[in-house]
Amino acid sequence: MLEKTFQPAEVEKKHYDAWEKSGAFAAHATSNKAPYTIMMPPPNVTGSLHMGHALTFTLQDILIRYQRMKGRDALWQPGTDHAGIATQMVVERQLGEKGIKRTDLGREKFLEKVWEWKGESGGTITRQLRRLGASPDWPRERFTMDEGLNDAVRKVFVDLYRQGLIYRDKRLVNWDPKLHTAISDLEVVQKETKGKLWHLRYPVDGQPGRFLVVATTRPETMLGDTAVAVNAEDDRYKDLIGKYLNLPLSDRLIPVVADEHADPETGSGAVKITPAHDFNDFEVGRRHNLEMINIFDRDAKLNENVPAKYQGLDRFKAREVVLEDLTALDLVEKIDDHTLMLPYGDRSNVVIEPWLTDQWYCDAHALAQPAIKAVETGKTVFVPKQWENTYFEWMRNIQPWCISRQLWWGHQIPAWFGPDGEVFVALDEPEAKGAAFKHYGKDVELTRDPDVLDTWFSSALWPFSTLGWPAQTPELKRYYPGDVLVTGFDIIFFWVARMMMMGIHFMGDVPFKTVYIHALVRDEHGQKMSKSKGNVIDPLDIIDKYGCDALRFTLTALAAQGRDIKMSEQRVEGYRNFATKLWNATRFCLMNECKADPSFDPAKVSAAVNRWMIGRLAACAQAIDQAMAQYRYNDAAGALYRCIWNEFCDWYVEFTKPIIQGDDERLKAETRACTAWVLGQLLHLLHPFMPFITEELWPQLGEANTSLLIGEPWPDFSKLSLDAQAGADLDWVIRLVSEIRTLRAEMNVPPAAQVQILLRDAASQTQGRIAAYGDLIRRLARIDRVEYLAGEGPKGAAQIVLDEATILLPLAGVIDVEKERARLKKDLDKAAGEADKIARKLGNEQFVAKADPEVVEEQRLRLAEIEQTRDKLAQAMARLATI
Repeated sequence: MLEKTFQPAEVEKKHYDAWEKSGAFAAHATSNKAPYTIMMPPPNVTGSLHMGHALTFTLQDILIRYQRMKGRDALWQPGTDHAGIATQMVVERQLGEKGIKRTDLGREKFLEKVWEWKGESGGTITRQLRRLGASPDWPRERFTMDEGLNDAVRKVFVDLYRQGLIYRDKRLVNWDPKLHTAISDLEVVQKETKGKLWHLRYPVDGQPGRFLVVATTRPETMLGDTAVAVNAEDDRYKDLIGKYLNLPLSDRLIPVVADEHADPETGSGAVKITPAHDFNDFEVGRRHNLEMINIFDRDAKLNENVPAKYQGLDRFKAREVVLEDLTALDLVEKIDDHTLMLPYGDRSNVVIEPWLTDQWYCDAHALAQPAIKAVETGKTVFVPKQWENTYFEWMRNIQPWCISRQLWWGHQIPAWFGPDGEVFVALDEPEAKGAAFKHYGKDVELTRDPDVLDTWFSSALWPFSTLGWPAQTPELKRYYPGDVLVTGFDIIFFWVARMMMMGIHFMGDVPFKTVYIHALVRDEHGQKMSKSKGNVIDPLDIIDKYGCDALRFTLTALAAQGRDIKMSEQRVEGYRNFATKLWNATRFCLMNECKADPSFDPAKVSAAVNRWMIGRLAACAQAIDQAMAQYRYNDAAGALYRCIWNEFCDWYVEFTKPIIQGDDERLKAETRACTAWVLGQLLHLLHPFMPFITEELWPQLGEANTSLLIGEPWPDFSKLSLDAQAGADLDWVIRLVSEIRTLRAEMNVPPAAQVQILLRDAASQTQGRIAAYGDLIRRLARIDRVEYLAGEGPKGAAQIVLDEATILLPLAGVIDVEKERARLKKDLDKAAGEADKIARKLGNEQFVAKADPEVVEEQRLRLAEIEQTRDKLAQAMARLATI
């Protein structure tokens, strides 16, 4: 017998271990089943489970379990990403606590420490994914730094280099002065900052007393200016184009150039050009062939290219000194308060510096064209579709991809430099030496490029490198391309686009047919979760408190396309109650001897209530199939919730009680077998969503249920002949009973009170239903008798209209009408007043404009709830008016 209450902690590890030990998660490359592939977005090896992970991996696990049960050879390819910057930071921090710097160890010894850390602590995220119930093919787990993926990375780099799609160039990068590496635009966070706008006077050479005023937020960079740009159409400065200015504080002349970058309507209309320290200025510098003077070192301190007075100063200290000197020379015209966006490194949290360096680049524009076409032609589709626009916008304006990073942890770039700087790109050092010998005609000393590749370079190869590429393995042939990628919108640029580019280029086909983009998980008020706000919900804490199934079902039920999830413990508690409801319904079935009968045939049941339940079960399965085909997870969860809680646990259990407690042994046996069979099928349907409780309950239903539920096939009701009439009849009974119950609640009828119902204008079908199911109606609606009415009916009767019939409940004498009228009026006035107050607030344009969007949305939802309550109370008042 089942325990009285469901204790998730007692069953979760037991069942997970059994699944993993049985090989239930495994894909089989030699199977004759149709393959189905999901590539797990590899979480960072430094990571631990957060609510975003919980959502994306829950949705993937639902898909993979569902497709396994549907008879597919399903591969969910697991693995972790080496996370170059994040991992190096973790290990450096640990060494720092012991007073050791990585430079003290040297590269080789430091990397040994990283691998040690990975072996000891790098499996945290995969252990936590097991707690979430994730069921990937763990023996196939890959790591972006393992030897097979190293081979793939080297080959891709070398091939792209030889095809002219990877090259070395001196360009501006986002330089992190703390981490001492280039980072991508996508790793830069723009923060709004209150600063100053300094208007500086640059003397015009040969025209004493004349100045050209430029406005800047970074006065210290003027030491690297190589021009001032004005607009060719700006009459104020036309005569200065081609002339020179004396650059203050530096013994240099810089030209005035005409360029569209200078906007006459912005600032003074003249723009200082510092090509080595501003991305826009870099492009202006290229257009005008300007000198590019790098004035910072890797720590963002001023270097030897500035006057000696400023050398060695930190950039912000240099700003103070430069402004002091300019003020002393009367070259500061004015200072304005100015709000600007400052770029910060998302990991180091220091201001990023545009810095001119030699880096490796990938021609992303060339690689992007086939990837754009693949989405345009529908080879890969986005769900929801609007995310295609985000993809197109970035891909059609894509810039050269800086793929080198100044780190030690990562895939070291397979390039070697000769003594004169000649580059030799090769798969390994012997190949590079061979190329060098051919070039120089003798053996020379080669120096390997110390840089590593951007983490996303290796991740871009994930859909095919994890399957054994460049070797032509059976897995590669069978599981590429994948079926669907499930991820958040913030990874479209980082990963989706790069996988599309690399997959098409090296495999000749898209890496996945569908990209499902899920929404963000926010707190219950719609706020983004953050440690600083103190509103982070830890999924592991939720699992400890409410069980994994409750968390999974909550996330699924809230995963409506295009709508962020508002997460709260109360919602999880609600779905924990759903699990409890299922548990208790199973206990009820077992106590009433409802056990699985291998000979039970759902096509041969005789009782209408059993035929009705089988029909509702089949409709639920159809709704789930339709929802899953369109990635409408919330609709699938909704169908399951209604069928299990409302139709099975509430109505069907109540419908069958008279039969099970009755004397018809044949009908009792049929109903017991039907109840166990339906419950078993519901466990099948629910299993991908709530795997633990379903696996626990499955063997309880009968001795025949010895196999693991995870390996059971998905129910197929397509050949089952359903009784539409029984379905319609019992649905009508439910509507009638629900209406009567609602009216009783609204009128505050005492629960124990037995009332009469009178039917007027009832058609023959309604009369037939009353005759067939009168006993059920009387028991479930607490009715003592049902009569038909020819005339108007007695006074003091509340009315319900159901289809063609009017149902009257004589309540005079049962309730205190005046007392109820006063209660309802008080509640109605309160609801109407609150609705009016919120409506006025939302009608205030200033409130809507100034309030946070989450606050406005919360008020709109609150208004909708109160209006619904108000309308129900108004309906109750109207009913009361007839009594």
